[in-house]
Amino acid sequence: MTVGDFATTRVPGPFSLAYLVYNTINNLTSQDAQVACFANAAAHLRPGGCFIVEVGVPELRLLPPGQTAVPFRTGPVRWGFDTYDPATQAMTSHHLTIRDGRAEHRSVPFRYVWPAELDLMARLAGMRLRHRWEDWSRAPFTGESRKHVSVWEKPAA
Repeated sequence: MTVGDFATTRVPGPFSLAYLVYNTINNLTSQDAQVACFANAAAHLRPGGCFIVEVGVPELRLLPPGQTAVPFRTGPVRWGFDTYDPATQAMTSHHLTIRDGRAEHRSVPFRYVWPAELDLMARLAGMRLRHRWEDWSRAPFTGESRKHVSVWEKPAA
C-alpha cells in the first residue's frame, strides 16, 4: 500500500486501469492539481490502458441570478447544501446536524469541473476519450445528466 497525494505520488507500474470514483477528482481544489492528476494517471498506464472518472455535473442551472447555494438534503436533524463560485469553480459542501440539541457544522472544499474540461486535461496528458456514460449502467450521457462516468484511453504505442 502507498499513502500519498493521488495527483503526484508514483508507484511501480504500469497498470491497465486507474480510476477515481464518487467525485474524488473534485477533492483536488485547483486546476493545476487536477491537470497533474491526469498526467500522473497517464504516466502509470500501459499503452491501451484506461483512466476512469466518476463525477457529478455541477448543479449551476438550479441557481437563479444572485443565489450561490443549492440544497441536497433537508430533514428534521440534517441539512446539506453546496455553495458555488462560478468565477473560480470553487464549491463548498456544507453539512449541518443537530445532536443533543446542538448544531454541528462541517464544510468541505471542492473544485468542480466540467466534462469538456476533463477531456482537455486528458488530452494534455496524452489520452483520448473512449466512453462517457451517465452512470455505471452505461446509460447515455445527455444535457440532463447529473453525473458521468468517463473513460479515457492511453493510445497503444
